[in-house]
Amino acid sequence: MRKEKVEELWGHLHRLTVLHQQGSFSKAAARLGISKASMSQHITDLERAAGVALVRRSTRSASLTDAGRQLVESMRGAFEQIAAGYADVRDLAGEPRGHLRVTAPVAFARQQLVPRLAGFLRQYPQIRLELDMSDRLRPLAEEGFDIAVRHTAAPPETHVAWTLSATRSLLVASPAYLSAAGMPQTPQALCTHACLHYPRRQGQATWTFVAADAAATSAPHGDPVTVAVSGPLAVNNSEALRDAALDGMGIALVPDFSAQAALDDGRLIEVLPQWRAAGVFGEWLYAIRPYSAHASRVSQVFVDFLRTAFADGFASKTARRE
Repeated sequence: MRKEKVEELWGHLHRLTVLHQQGSFSKAAARLGISKASMSQHITDLERAAGVALVRRSTRSASLTDAGRQLVESMRGAFEQIAAGYADVRDLAGEPRGHLRVTAPVAFARQQLVPRLAGFLRQYPQIRLELDMSDRLRPLAEEGFDIAVRHTAAPPETHVAWTLSATRSLLVASPAYLSAAGMPQTPQALCTHACLHYPRRQGQATWTFVAADAAATSAPHGDPVTVAVSGPLAVNNSEALRDAALDGMGIALVPDFSAQAALDDGRLIEVLPQWRAAGVFGEWLYAIRPYSAHASRVSQVFVDFLRTAFADGFASKTARRE
């Protein structure tokens, strides 16, 4: 086959994939910026070269025959590779640019991510970032998200993941509450306190603890202690739990990133620091993206920004000095 025929054939194959995606000659022609008649002629030329019908035509739509679907499916990987290669080359031309859709948990986004975004966007002025703040685990590929921040024990195996930081759950209360109700010395003592918790299921709320310092707790290291807790407020947002603790309503169990600032300035005090809460919030923060062979440069620079921003974790300044 002559070189010009091969080049022409590649163009026809691309038009067939666009026709499959759009479902009609009119829409496919509009997508490619050509006339409907020209689009139809290109497909006819491809069918003639293949020697088999590839498209079922009707007045309003076009669908592929079995042979057409087989051909499109066999080309999918090649065209994805071409698109990735083109994106790589385009990324080399100047600074990162484009639209980036990110989803992150509400409390983390409000307290930790949003305050850092101004620096990122000043560094990359050609990036337009759309942030979805939601505690619901959104299906990334289906809803068009490029990157998600997830607070979990382990990322989904079907996604590409980068570790951002370890986190831990903290028991915190205001100085005023502890002055009035006393400082609990054991997990069992929480039964007599107002405990502010994140509702996970119906029925009695429980917290489970593991001794972080066996000598200080007189408990076997790693032996879990589960206690039933109750209090005036249960709310599915760690920022709201923190605010309730700041108002002196009781002892709250929250992620360290929610309590960090208030611990630093003394508005909250850590309760039972010699114990570690288990199974309430995730132990790691990850950046994840749907699996694909290619990650856009825009996504990559955002992940690099996240990894740098949260490399030091969320320990209070006081704890870091010690």
